[in-house]
Amino acid sequence: MEERRQLLNVAYRLLGSLADAEDVVQEAYARWYALEQEQRDEIVVPGAWLTTVTSRICLDLLGSARVRRERYVGEWIPEPLPPQSEEGDPADRVTLDESVNMAFLVVLENLTPAERVAFVLHDVFRYSFAEVAGIVGRTPGACRQLATSARRRIREARVGTESRQRRAGVVRAFAQAWAARDIAALVGLLDPQAMAVSDGGGIVPAALEPITGAERIAEGLVEIMRLAGLVLHERMVNGQPGLVAELDNQTSTVMAFEISGDRITRIWAVRNPEKLRTWTRGTVG
Repeated sequence: MEERRQLLNVAYRLLGSLADAEDVVQEAYARWYALEQEQRDEIVVPGAWLTTVTSRICLDLLGSARVRRERYVGEWIPEPLPPQSEEGDPADRVTLDESVNMAFLVVLENLTPAERVAFVLHDVFRYSFAEVAGIVGRTPGACRQLATSARRRIREARVGTESRQRRAGVVRAFAQAWAARDIAALVGLLDPQAMAVSDGGGIVPAALEPITGAERIAEGLVEIMRLAGLVLHERMVNGQPGLVAELDNQTSTVMAFEISGDRITRIWAVRNPEKLRTWTRGTVG
């Protein structure tokens, strides 16, 4: 059980879903306990065995996830993680660092399953390419090429590196302008080519396609703010400054941002209630 947090961290970064990550870790443990005692005794490093099994299950799921997401209603956004809390079991927490930044996870979604596994295990968790090869089922050289390809695509995506303080300032100004229904101020905070993506999963209302352009986004946000009882809260989302919208004291939307300089370039609004369970039952992360 000492390995649970490590396994959860690996699985979440590979899948972008805390619910799926938890299921994968449970499956890995089920396979461990299905072994005969003699078989378990022969495993020199149980943690390495569990990580290998977890990663292989994730690799299989990543292949099927592409098919599932083709049938998904609207846009699919990774499940957002709430702020860290001292409550709960530390083993159930995902470490919040740059590798769970929402912008980073969205880029990972565009990689092939093998690229994602090779990159995450090597670049994030520092596994050797020989170890990665045993998981992916390819040669160490092939895994090195997979990680290099993934690294190049991540650089091309230009994931922002602004300080947390600067991000927080922009998000705070955005929240104030939104609450005031100030279209001009919102437009000033948004990059002219900004994009807003929302994920309702076909369960709650959400735009089925990304909305592009500062003015269109600002006008849409002002219309949303006309809802009676909508309240905004500044919260950390995946370790970065974000916003939580509550309607009638219930979390309705969790928003993450990509910021370049003093402008917001991307907004990810998760509205699918199945992805907001940790925001309503308590915090995990």
